[in-house]
Amino acid sequence: MKKQEKPGLLGILGNIFLLIIKGTIGFLTNSQAMIADSANSASDIFASIMTFIGNKIASEPKDDSHNFGHGKAEYIFSLFISLSMIVVAAKLLFDSVYSLIHQNFMEFSWVLVLVCIITIIIKFLLFLYTNKLCKKYDNILLEANSKDHKNDCIVTTFTLISVLATLFKVYWLDGIVGIGISIWIVITGVKIFLESYNVLMDKSLDEDTKDLILNIIRNYDDIQSVTNLYSTPVGYQYMVVLTIYVDGNMSTFDSHELADKLENDITNLDKIYSTIIHVNPI
Repeated sequence: MKKQEKPGLLGILGNIFLLIIKGTIGFLTNSQAMIADSANSASDIFASIMTFIGNKIASEPKDDSHNFGHGKAEYIFSLFISLSMIVVAAKLLFDSVYSLIHQNFMEFSWVLVLVCIITIIIKFLLFLYTNKLCKKYDNILLEANSKDHKNDCIVTTFTLISVLATLFKVYWLDGIVGIGISIWIVITGVKIFLESYNVLMDKSLDEDTKDLILNIIRNYDDIQSVTNLYSTPVGYQYMVVLTIYVDGNMSTFDSHELADKLENDITNLDKIYSTIIHVNPI
């Protein structure tokens, strides 16, 4: 199994376990925060499945039908994750507000406290593992999964606070935390959606990477100017196309040799998938 796929499988198994215990205890104790937390785990299962499938497709090599590989699958499935998060959060927000208005308060249980602690430990370990691979492979699906695990740690911490608050007869905090969890999920989902949308709409390279490319070009004394620096996403990397101008008296062989060397230098950058350079005389 590829290392990019393993976090998705571990996330599925971990979240199925958490969904069962959180959902069962949440409904038995009527805790809106825990029910919201369990629904979040259900959303996480979907996210983990999307991560597993998306990485499997994205890792396929380029072929005659997909000349630049299948990297954009990461962003398509990341888009699915974000939309599922937003839909789930909207339902949770409605339920939490309804519970708060009608004062459907929870019943305190030490089992609730134990479930929260178990959830925080499992999610924190999954976050550490996924975040490590995310940084190594610069993968948007792993990044989305990593953020989701981190958010779950924070969300369940607030659930734990709301549970403990009932010991002091502060029952309304449970509904407030449920609302807060819903809003948190919406914000995270919107951020992932926008990041995926930008790539699928062929958003160009960031300015810092463009500056790196221009600095590389400036090291070539024979290049007199550069124009038409374009880029398009290929998975989590970019294909770059640009035009350079050289002395018209330079031989065709020398100008193409120069272009080949520049292509290699630019493609060696982490975010660059491939480079195409047009050479014009001046």
